[in-house]
Amino acid sequence: MPRNPTVGYIAPFLVYVGMMVLPLPPEWLWPIRFVIVSTVILAFSRPYFSLKPSYLVASLGIGIAVFLIWIGPDVLFGYRHHWLFENSIFGKPATSLPANLQHNYFFLTVRVLSSMVLVPILEELFWRGWLMRWLINTDFQKVPLGTYSPMAFWLVAVLFASEHGSFWEVGLAAGIVYNWWILRTRNLADCILAHAVTNGILAAYVLLFGQWQYWL
Repeated sequence: MPRNPTVGYIAPFLVYVGMMVLPLPPEWLWPIRFVIVSTVILAFSRPYFSLKPSYLVASLGIGIAVFLIWIGPDVLFGYRHHWLFENSIFGKPATSLPANLQHNYFFLTVRVLSSMVLVPILEELFWRGWLMRWLINTDFQKVPLGTYSPMAFWLVAVLFASEHGSFWEVGLAAGIVYNWWILRTRNLADCILAHAVTNGILAAYVLLFGQWQYWL
């Protein structure tokens, strides 16, 4: 267990995001990052989260609901190319994945596992396990999971939205839902499960219907 618990909460997220700048093609970057971030989680973060949700069925339902929120605007209204979502700040809703990798089964397996396994753990540790509490008290371990502070709640939701580029508005909605869920459950495992369900169904949607724009 790391001497400073902050390392366990933030290291996987920082490593995952930091490796995006490496000058590697995606077919190399994703597998290498998967191995390294998995190692960081096992080495530093494992003591700080559980995989035992308190509300199994409800967490599954939350994950499905966030998936529907994520794709709903495009399916119902198709406004994704409006200037609010396609601009120099947020980019545009188009995948950076080369066409040849869309049929590379090894790469797709790593990509799906990253979305379903790594991302829910590292993001929930960082956003709702650490930052949401750190904003209340820098000695964040004194703040119980699920403690409500308006500033922490909304700032985390906005920052969570900002990392989702042109999907920022559904990212904001997802951040609000996940934040609300940690308030209700006070258990990071429930948020990890909900997040994993969302990402897993979204991955299936991308692969089955060719909606690659959701994998920026």
